[in-house]
Amino acid sequence: IGHAIAVALAAEGARVIVNGRTQASVDDAIARLRTEVPDAQVEGFAGDLSDPGQVDALLGRFPKVDILINNAGGPPPGNFRDWDREAWTAALNANMLTPIDLIKATVDKMIERRWGRIVNITSGAVKAPIDVLGLSNGARSGLTGFVAGLAREVAKHGVTINNLLPGQFETDRLTKTLEAGAKAAGISAEENFDRKRQGNPARRFGQPAEFGAVCAFLCSQHAGYLNAQNILLDGGSFPGTF
Repeated sequence: IGHAIAVALAAEGARVIVNGRTQASVDDAIARLRTEVPDAQVEGFAGDLSDPGQVDALLGRFPKVDILINNAGGPPPGNFRDWDREAWTAALNANMLTPIDLIKATVDKMIERRWGRIVNITSGAVKAPIDVLGLSNGARSGLTGFVAGLAREVAKHGVTINNLLPGQFETDRLTKTLEAGAKAAGISAEENFDRKRQGNPARRFGQPAEFGAVCAFLCSQHAGYLNAQNILLDGGSFPGTF
């Protein structure tokens, strides 16, 4: 999903900075992106942004941030009885505290320039919790609650903050989650995959490029009046009116 967002933004002419924990992963992402968008303006930063020192280093190299996409991989699935405090701390650090640190480090400069876009990639589990994703349910819901207040504070300065909630997209993360669900249910992974596809009104999983396109719109000038929203991309799977 992160790669698809980078491709969509680069295709619209944005200068994109990609981040990964290792130089190899960053180099690979840049090479793939330049293959898909030959004229892409793309650079990279290797570092673990859950380390505040790495956030400072990132902004030292790239001080002007007009668009911030917070997108961290989710914590592992499992049973809450097996998670100790260390597991909870890691989940909160990656999926709540680090995004807040990045927002804190960039939003005031956006306010000064009177334009900015912040998009947090959370999860459909924020609206419809998934039993095996308790760590993600908790951490991402905490970020959602924090953003709800801040987004309304900064809107008058031309800065918007929204959350994009992916449902089931064809990613490695989905594979791991469905395999864990299959094990808990005592069925094969293939059977669980088919059940989930057939259980979605679209009868399929989402494609990352579809997600990237929606994110690029939220980052555009056209979305200036769209603020403080939790936008669910799930093919209509969520069984609610609101």
